[in-house]
Parts: sequence; C-alpha cells; structure tokens
Amino acid sequence: MGILNGKNGTFFGLDIGTSGIRLVQLSHPSNALQAYAYMPIDIKIAMSDSKVDQLQLVQAVKNLVSKSGVRTKNAAVGLPSQKVFTTVVDIEHLSKDELAKTIRLQADSLIPTPIAESKIDWQMLGNSPLDKNKVEVLLSSVPNKYAEERLDLLESIGLNVIAFEPDPLAMVRSLVAPDAMQAQMVLDMGSQTTDLVVVMNGSPRLTRSIPTGYEAIIKAAMQNLNIDDAQARQFVKKFGLDQQKLEGQIYHAIVGTINLLMGEIEKSIKFFSTRYSGVTLERIILAGMGSSLPEFPVYLANKFNINVEIGNAWRNVSYSPERQNELLSISEQFSVAVGLAERKE
Repeated sequence: MGILNGKNGTFFGLDIGTSGIRLVQLSHPSNALQAYAYMPIDIKIAMSDSKVDQLQLVQAVKNLVSKSGVRTKNAAVGLPSQKVFTTVVDIEHLSKDELAKTIRLQADSLIPTPIAESKIDWQMLGNSPLDKNKVEVLLSSVPNKYAEERLDLLESIGLNVIAFEPDPLAMVRSLVAPDAMQAQMVLDMGSQTTDLVVVMNGSPRLTRSIPTGYEAIIKAAMQNLNIDDAQARQFVKKFGLDQQKLEGQIYHAIVGTINLLMGEIEKSIKFFSTRYSGVTLERIILAGMGSSLPEFPVYLANKFNINVEIGNAWRNVSYSPERQNELLSISEQFSVAVGLAERKE
C-alpha cells in the first residue's frame, strides 16, 4: 500500500525524520543488506516549511545518498505520520471497482482534507467485525501540496520516487513477523510524536500519532529539575524511569509526561478492544527512543499487564554475522527505512 506507486525494480528506502535521515537498500527477494546510512539533522530544519530550510534538507538527503554508495536513484519514501491521515472504515460489500468509486464518494466525510486536494489510497482488510454485511478498509490520505512539494524536491536532486508510504505502515513491515496472526501493538517514540499501530492478521487495524515524544520528556526534566538541555538529555538517557537512581529525581520529573502518553495508549487499547470484541492484545513492540529509555519497557508492561519486547528492525534482513552488534545497536532508528526497503509490491 502506498500513496504513490510506480515500478520498483532496484530501489532504496528513504526515511526523512525530524532528527535524522536514514537510508536502506536491500536485494530482492533475499532481503540481503546492500547499504545503509544515517545523517543527523536539525529538528528546526526538518519541521520547517520555509523554502530555504527545505532546500537545506534535500541537500542533506543528496549528500547522504552520495555517501551511502547506492547505485540507484529509485527511492521508496516515508511520509511522516503528522502529515498522513490513516483510518479503518466499514464499507458495503462491493466489487473492487465499485468499492473504489464508493470510497472516493465517501472520502470527503472520512478524511480531514478535501478530496480534490488529497491523494488517497486504500486496502481491503476483510470482513467488518461489527457488521457482517460490510468489509473493513484501511484508508490513507495525504495533502496534495505536501506530497507534490516533497516529490519536486527529491526529483530536483535526481531521485526517482517510486512510492510514498506512511511511516507507521512501513515500520510494521520491518518489526512484525509477516505471518503473525495475533494482535500486536507497535509503539515508536520519535522526537516530537509517538506513533502507535495495532496489527492483526498481518494488517494494521488502528493507527495513531500521539503528540507526546522524547522532546516532551526532556522538557519535563528541564523544567522540574531546573537544569539545562544538555544535563536533561544526559540524565534522562542514563536514568530514565529508574526510581532507585538519584533518589528517583529523574523518575519524578518525567513520570507525569510519561503518564500522559500512557493515557493515550490506554484509550487506543480500549478502542481496539471495543471494536474487536474478544481479541486479546498479545504484545507491545517498542521502537524508536522509547526502546532505549531506561525502565520504560518495564513501566509499560506493568501498566497494561502485557508482554513488551524491543523491536528488531533487521529481523527480516540477511547480513553477515560479524555485523550483528553494529546493526542491533542502531535498530531503534531504522524501522521505517528498513520497512520501506522491504516493499515487495
């Protein structure tokens, strides 16, 4: 599923995040690792809509592609969750062509932007759990303006964008076993937001972007402990939610912000449980900055009484054994880029 699709052939996955740019190329169908690269970027540039900052961002992409050694200009590119609307809707049982027409007719009431100003894509998931006469459809949309501007910028440095795909959907591809049937939640804490996806029978059933990320935790530490940014990052990275360290000062400074995030996760679990009555959420898979925040996985497991595991973005990728430590140490950053590189369609 992608907002924009072209012929694949040889390509690489490109994740332009808020704190860094990541690139991964795999050979198909073996998923052998061909290349990967990372470059940190200033959050202010990544989040800016100004032409000057956007040109600086795309120049960074060009430098990274050159540095990586990839020999193709074809790229599958991630779309940040803040820019994409994704939802699951129930639609009458129809033929594929009729379903497409119905979705377009109903899209204005389903997506937040006018359909004339949006690119949309959809995927049929199966029968609705609420109405046997309807089917579940995963629907994604992105504003034309954003997609076209991003496409123009990437083409200006010689790249051929073969697909745009929402980051959460790419992330699921790399972190969840393709044959996993039980319900699982993927939780990816970024710098500004936390992406949440519940997957069942191999397909996303609930996606959310929660506006609480790692930077909110840093800000809480700064304000509640009256320390500067560098000290806050050092303390949070080292002690996190460990109540035994520094007399629990870091824990008490950030736990309020963590609990705001817990509240949103709880709402999502309740929503999923209501829609899919009788289905148990088997595990939470952590990615991003939350996976390395001390004691956060334990806090999460205790809060919801659910198994929590640290995601491995390279789980479906083949590589030489001597690279294992190197790749696992950066796994938390690469789930979207790897997922994009794993695209088959």
